[in-house]
Amino acid sequence: MKDLKISKKKPSYPISDRLNKYLTEYNRNSKITILYDDLLRFQGAITVYDKDDIDTLWVRVYFSEFDREEIDLSLKKVYSRLHSDGNVTANAFLNIDAIDYCTFGNSKPFRVKIRNIINDNYTYFYVKKADASRIYGLELEQMLSPYQLNFMVHGNTLIEEHIAGIPGDEFIKNNLPDCSEREKSQIAKEFVKFNERCMIRLLGDMRAYNYVIVPTHDFDHVVFKIRAIDFDQQCYEGKFKVYRPQFFKENLKLVQLVAKKFTQESIDQYKIEERSIVAKRMISYNDRIAQLLDCMVNDEISNTANIELLKSKIYDHTLDLEFKKSKNMGEILKNALNFVKRNYEDMNTQDF
Repeated sequence: MKDLKISKKKPSYPISDRLNKYLTEYNRNSKITILYDDLLRFQGAITVYDKDDIDTLWVRVYFSEFDREEIDLSLKKVYSRLHSDGNVTANAFLNIDAIDYCTFGNSKPFRVKIRNIINDNYTYFYVKKADASRIYGLELEQMLSPYQLNFMVHGNTLIEEHIAGIPGDEFIKNNLPDCSEREKSQIAKEFVKFNERCMIRLLGDMRAYNYVIVPTHDFDHVVFKIRAIDFDQQCYEGKFKVYRPQFFKENLKLVQLVAKKFTQESIDQYKIEERSIVAKRMISYNDRIAQLLDCMVNDEISNTANIELLKSKIYDHTLDLEFKKSKNMGEILKNALNFVKRNYEDMNTQDF
């Protein structure tokens, strides 16, 4: 398999007034007492290693004593607002154990570890620079995937909850070889559906470290689900293959697993199932998704070269003339979702 590379770093796009109004309407905008830039005031940092002493590409930052007291209090308030009603009475039982910073990737996030000192339960949340592409990706994930997402936006700051799971690259290396044949078949099915879902909603760069695999124990077996955790490459790249996880070298073992386990007929069946589920979700979120697409159509989230390349490639794939008429990434995505929805509705009408 040839390695599919993304040659240039995606720029960060500001939140438009139209998108800001959308976020306010759907309770995504929230006033918070700390911004992304405030966390950049750290005084120094040390490298964070994993249990095998491998560099995680995260650094643990530390602040001056005066700044740390103020930042800890503000982060506790952010946690309360993200996961509760914003009531600060529980803050006395919370402790900010660590603040980590990642210089790898577009969003350069801060990861905050927060712990309840009474029972030692802890969780994470992320503080990132708000980028329109990522926010569109998060909203589309909320509406078109099986998963719920919790996040807040304030000015140029994005707060995201942690998505729990085993990083895809770690799972493929350490867990996949020990899975039973039945489990491998179920993982292969999930990868086919994940691949189709990413392609339909134009979520790019889903190489193994940008998604997690979530095992759920049912009463007699384990069910595996794949969840995207990085939404920076929503509707930006011009190469159509970037939106199909099967073409990344990091996913080769899952692609080989699909080829080993399924016939083409089975693969096509699972693709149709996923398209139908996405179409049903679109119908369910009809007004909200129409508003989001209206924001995207009136927004700049890519460049002319990428837009022209992508619409021609999708036209070659679908032979739908609407793609050739698309003027921007928002229109390409709108036509892609309409294509899926239209085919689903036409098929159901024929069956009726």
